[in-house]
Order: sequence, then C-alpha cells, then structure tokens
Amino acid sequence: MRAVAKFGAVACLGSLVLTALTVPPAGADPRIDTIHASAEARGTALAAERAAAAGIAFGACPKEEGLPEPVVCGTVEVPLDYAEPSGRQIGLTVSRVRASGAPAERQGALVYNPGGPGASSMSFPMAAELPEWRRIAQAYDIVGYAPRGVDRSAPLSCQDPADFVRAPTQAPTHPSPAYKQERIAQAKAYARGCARKAGAALRHYTSLNNARDLDVLRAALGERKLTFMGASYGTYFGALYATLFPDHVRRMVFDSVVNPSPSRIWYRNNLGQSLAFEGRWADFRAWVAKHDATYKLGATPQEVARSYERVRAAVALRPAGGKVGPGQLHAALLGVAYNDDYWPVRAQALSAYLKGDPKPLIAQAAPRPGTEKGAENANAVYTAVECNDAPWPEDWETWDRDNTRLARIAPFETWDNAWMNLPCAFWPAPRQRPLDVGTRLGELPTTLILAAERDAATPYKGARELQRRLRGSVLITEEDAGTHGIGGGPNACVNAYLEDYLLRGETPVRRASCAPHPEPDPVSLDRHAEQRKLPHAV
Repeated sequence: MRAVAKFGAVACLGSLVLTALTVPPAGADPRIDTIHASAEARGTALAAERAAAAGIAFGACPKEEGLPEPVVCGTVEVPLDYAEPSGRQIGLTVSRVRASGAPAERQGALVYNPGGPGASSMSFPMAAELPEWRRIAQAYDIVGYAPRGVDRSAPLSCQDPADFVRAPTQAPTHPSPAYKQERIAQAKAYARGCARKAGAALRHYTSLNNARDLDVLRAALGERKLTFMGASYGTYFGALYATLFPDHVRRMVFDSVVNPSPSRIWYRNNLGQSLAFEGRWADFRAWVAKHDATYKLGATPQEVARSYERVRAAVALRPAGGKVGPGQLHAALLGVAYNDDYWPVRAQALSAYLKGDPKPLIAQAAPRPGTEKGAENANAVYTAVECNDAPWPEDWETWDRDNTRLARIAPFETWDNAWMNLPCAFWPAPRQRPLDVGTRLGELPTTLILAAERDAATPYKGARELQRRLRGSVLITEEDAGTHGIGGGPNACVNAYLEDYLLRGETPVRRASCAPHPEPDPVSLDRHAEQRKLPHAV
C-alpha cells in the first residue's frame, strides 16, 4: 500500500459512519469489461509467448543501479496496453543472481516485489548474502525487478522532483478550513500534472497490468510456473495473479497482506491504515516510556506524546537545520509504525533534540540530496496505480467528513494519509472495476501467508480475508508484533516456516503462530532499519 501508513483499534472502524462509495468506474459497462478482459487475456498470452522466445539478455548492471557482481541486469519487454499487445512496448529492468548451490539443488527463480505501489526490488539479489536468505539462495535464482513506471521501467513523473521534496512543511493534526483548501488545490494540480506528463499512457499503470507483467517476466525467465514472494502491495497484485493465472503458480508467499476485498480497494483500505497506525504509534510510545532511564522522554505513553509535541512545536517555529519542520518530523516518526528497528534511533533523536542537539533529528528527517527524483517517481506510481485501480469519492465533502471523524480517534496519521491520496478525487483517467480475488479449492497450489498481528500498514484482518479467498492457503501469524514485512526478518520461527515452504513445499495444515521477535535493545543503535540491507516492504 502507501509508502508510509498505520494500526490500532481496528474494530472501531465499523462504528464510523463512512460514506458509501457509489461512484462507478468511468464508462463502466459489464459487457465492455468482459470483452476488454478477454482481449487483455489474449494479449498477455501473446506477450508471454514472445518473452519466452526472447528470454532476457543479462549482463553487467548499469552504474546507476549500484549493484555489485555477481548480480546481473537485463530488460523484459511488455505491452503498455495488453489489449493491443503489438502496440507500444515498455522495458522493465530485471536483476538476478544465480542460485549458489549445486545444479541438482536448483528449483528455479524466486521473484520478489516489496510493495508500494512504486517500489523496486532491483537490490533484492543482494539478500542472497544475508544469513536469513542463504539457504533459499542456494536453491533459487534470486530475482528482482522494477515494475512499470518505477525507476528506469518507463518511469512516471507528476511534478518537478525539487518541488515534491521541498522542505520544511507543515502537518497539522486537525487542519483548518484554509489549510484544507490549500491541499485541495495542490491535489488538483498534482492530478493535472500526472495527466500532462504521462498523456494517454497514464491509464495503463494498474495493478492488473502489474499482474500481467509478472506473467511475462515468468516466461522471459524460462519458468513454466512462477515462484513469487510479494510483500505489502506486492500481496495484492500477487493475489490478482493467482486469480488470473492459477495454473501458472508453483509457490507463492504473501507477506503482510493488503485486504483484497473489492469494496476496500483503495479508499477504505487507506482509512483502515490511518486507524491502525494509531495503535502502533501507541506501541512505540509505551516502549519509549518503559526505557525512560535511557531516553528521558517520559515514564508514560502520555508523557512521551507530550515530548513529541514539544519537538513538533519547536520545529514549526524554527525548522531544524532549516529543513525539518512538522511534516518531515512526522514522516520520520511514521517509520516506527513500520518496523521496530526504528524505535531506538528515533527515540534517541527526539531525546537529543530536547537536550539541545538537533543533529540526529536532522540526519534522520531532512530530505537527502540526490533522492528527489526517486522519491517523486515512487509517489507518482503510487498515485497512478491506486487512482486507476478503483472508484474513489469525487466530492470533497465525503473525504472531509470521513477523515474528520477518523481523526478524532486516530489523529496521528489520518490527515497526512488523506492528503497523499486526495489526487484520486480529481483523477482524469478512467477508473477500473477491482477484480474479485479468489480461487476454488484445488485450483491453486498451496500458498503461504505471513502476517504480524499488530501490523499497521496492512492490518491483520487482510491476511484472514486473503486466506478465505485463496482456498487451501496457510496463514502464519507473528503474535503481538507489528513489523511490516516479516519474511526473512528477525523471527526465526517465521523464517523456518518460510524455508519449509520454499525449499520443500511443506506447510502446517491450516494455520500456525510464532511468538513475537524480541523488542529492540534501547541502548543499541546498530540494528535499525536504515542500516539493514534487505529491502523492507512498503
């Protein structure tokens, strides 16, 4: 889902009177949808046949990828529009490191997607050197790629990158009417920018096309059946793939699951995120309070919240380093809801700031020079895919009512999430009708679902929903934990289930649970997420 998001009292969402989505996809006609889907299915088959014949010419990776040997790179061609498979083609960049084991051990290629929309897994082959992935890398070629629109894969852009990362910015928890009007104007301008820069191609950046691209990549790699691991948003188009191409699946791992119910794509899923992040923000504050002797930010979660608000007020008046205002502070702290590896370093930065040293906060929260283009590109792809995928409310009154109500109980992230998605209210491209994900018992090989019970970006209910829809799938739960993206992480129990499945095809009968991984050490700052080499889900 979105690059940054939330967890908490999920049951409370049902008590909110959220406006029903009644906006139909533009020009929607079920008969036209059926005809178009048939054309796209034929186009996908033709594109996969061509890719299988052409393969991928792997060679040294371009310097801009920053990938060392033995990682190699190549390109696979896919149609921009699968209904016109002989029309415009776009190139998707691909990376690979060969299986390190004996030839008899090799089980094929393992393709990975870390989420987004808008994230690349080009660096994923480097995970082959990590202890958690070494045995898997002996059996599989480790393959990453940049989906359509991302990085060098027919990149999307909606505004000048320098404008996108301009800092400092405000981030009011309860925005004024004037601030709301300012953000509405920005959302309209952003949507117009996407249409102007992408032109007629904009409508083709969708989750369904990401699933079709995955099948063409499978064929280009020479794989008769796909072994795939998707995290976060990667679980959604992975589930679309399983629905569209169940007989092309060998093994499939869904790590930190987007709720695939068509009624939740994407407006309601984002409201659910905003609610969920409130709980994960509370988890962080409780941990900091427990270690008050180290951080001196408060002995209760409420006192820690007040310390955070002191920092917020201070950087609103005088931005740290001239670049870190409330918006940058909030974005940095949102990381604690994704991965508790961030907890020590973020707490230390807040503590140092209140003691008169702003340098750690500046280092962690200020925009990093040279990252503008990548950040703007990732946001453009995120916006295009989510806006194209499904209906969104087109009246500001609905957004204002739903988010105002939600912010009363979940203020930490609600409005920032709303602003990120608001261009979808003014989107110029046609909207699709979400596919009803699901397979019958026996139609799909056993798939593995991994989920942390307190995950905020993709609340746990989504994993249960996917298991219900993919008959015969198996759910592994990390109890009382909230890290987003748990496969190949610090939980040995989760990793054992992952290895059993990928290496031997073995799973529990239906469900299994793992105890939570240990909480971070409050005095050790060498294991936080910014120093981990493995790309995390987003």
